[in-house]
Amino acid sequence: MDGVILTPLKKIRHPKGDIFHAIKRTDPGFNGFGEAYFSTVNQGDTKGWKNHKIMTLNIIVPVGEVEFVIYNKKTKEFFNISLSTNNYQRLTVSPGLWVAFRGKGANNLLLNLASIEHDPDETIAIEIDKIKYEW
Repeated sequence: MDGVILTPLKKIRHPKGDIFHAIKRTDPGFNGFGEAYFSTVNQGDTKGWKNHKIMTLNIIVPVGEVEFVIYNKKTKEFFNISLSTNNYQRLTVSPGLWVAFRGKGANNLLLNLASIEHDPDETIAIEIDKIKYEW
């Protein structure tokens, strides 16, 4: 989907604890740094829909498994991917696309490396049933 980038990430195994790469400023999809935050989502629960007017999202799931759905209202196109430690990639989502996600694992943690600081005026949020998608 135009406006979505999937970037495979390195996991370096170490006997005292593994290293999970996230993002470098030279990576495709890096569009500046505003803030980083973690979010949890309970197994079976869905968060969304959100549309950011300015913010580029760079989402990583280092713990658990989370299913993401991206919707392009202009083309009526959906993009779906589940990220986890077994499918360790960074999901980059450009502004203007709708995003929702659902917890698939028992314990789910995602990291968003956002291009700008949170601004409630740049986000549009609607109820999950406003965009028809078969989860």
